[in-house]
Amino acid sequence: MEKLAAWVSLVLCVCGLKAAFVNSTCVFPFVYNHVTYHSCTSAYSSYDWCSLDKKFQGRWRYCTGNDAPVCVFPFFFRKKLFLRCTKEGYILNRSWCSLTKNYNHNRKWKQCSPYQ
Repeated sequence: MEKLAAWVSLVLCVCGLKAAFVNSTCVFPFVYNHVTYHSCTSAYSSYDWCSLDKKFQGRWRYCTGNDAPVCVFPFFFRKKLFLRCTKEGYILNRSWCSLTKNYNHNRKWKQCSPYQ
């Protein structure tokens, strides 16, 4: 009976932690193992995950489609400051944005909505 009580306690603890983490928001960028991530990563995992803290403290969760990287405005590209998505420098004539304040330094970007 003692072993059963221990298992029940463990299950309740794990389920409680999972519920708290599922509703938590990913923090971008975050630092994990001395590397800065600007979006979800699969580092040391089979599935994409994100940190719940700016510097990884052991709190994390699996990513969903709602955890896409976020544009940072304003951002520098070449010698210009951009306040919104731009098509400048993209050969496919699509809009894009930087994931950091200075694209020239970090080169982290994502494509914007095709309607922008």
